Amino acid sequence: MTQPFRIAALYRFARIGDREAVQTRLKALCEPDVRGILLVAHEGLNGTIAGPPAAIDRALDGIRALPGFEALEVKFATADTMPFHRMKVRLKAEIVTMGEPDLDPAANAGTYVSPADWNALIADPDTLVIDTRNDYEGEVGAFAGAVQPNTRSFRDFPEWFRTEGRALLERAGTGLKPPKVAMYCTGGIRCEKSTAFLRAEGIDQVFHLEGGILKYLETVPEPESLWRGECFVFDERVAVGHGLSEGTHTLCRGCRMPVSPEGRASPRYVEGVCCDRCHDTRTEAQKAGARERARQIEIADRRGVAHVGAILPRPDDA
Repeated sequence: MTQPFRIAALYRFARIGDREAVQTRLKALCEPDVRGILLVAHEGLNGTIAGPPAAIDRALDGIRALPGFEALEVKFATADTMPFHRMKVRLKAEIVTMGEPDLDPAANAGTYVSPADWNALIADPDTLVIDTRNDYEGEVGAFAGAVQPNTRSFRDFPEWFRTEGRALLERAGTGLKPPKVAMYCTGGIRCEKSTAFLRAEGIDQVFHLEGGILKYLETVPEPESLWRGECFVFDERVAVGHGLSEGTHTLCRGCRMPVSPEGRASPRYVEGVCCDRCHDTRTEAQKAGARERARQIEIADRRGVAHVGAILPRPDDA
């Protein structure tokens, strides 16, 4: 029986002085059996790798041996086939792009709040809850009462806060004490960096959900949950619900956006080709190419082999 591949999604904010030396070390740790992508910046590491369990353990042990990465946390999954074609270790200005490369989340991030304590924090009337994810993610699901910046990308978040978010914060709370800010994202990396950004902007009482929405959905019983809807994820599951059960959304192969059951009922939705979001923006040539890709994926499925077009990796927010 073939042993399944282990997939490890990881990130950690920790200062890296010599990015090139770390890049070289990571490449050596992953040879020859580990594939995926790791991003190296002065602020830390981010990425997803896959391989035989022993090879993944060896790579993670090597990463934890780096200064500042001893407490690296990892989310694991398994797959019957290798989900990556090669190993890439890239040097970046930021491990999650906010357009604020001078932030130091390792030193200046806000306060972690465990999933067990999150409900009490966001139920406090003196707390402003902010979703740091993008518009399409908030449409799939969100915490009750959360502010939705409706940004197109994480890079837009600083401008949103400076033009709209700060005003919301000034109006929040009961007036008896400064309001608190509670921020969340899928796996923790965006909200952690966002808290460092708010602190750089002079906001002191800033908190973020430890382990992100995924840890909350995994550990908080559904009857006690304040989460509404599903959580978009950056893999072929598309969205998950409580207990991390697979959700009802699928992925549009045209624009790579989530599509709800209602969206799939639209006459403008064509499986593997387009959805309501992109029906009018994709050319006939693009739609024809998508139909051919869908046909090739179907052929590959019948043969029991993986097709490159069936895996649409997105940048992981960890």
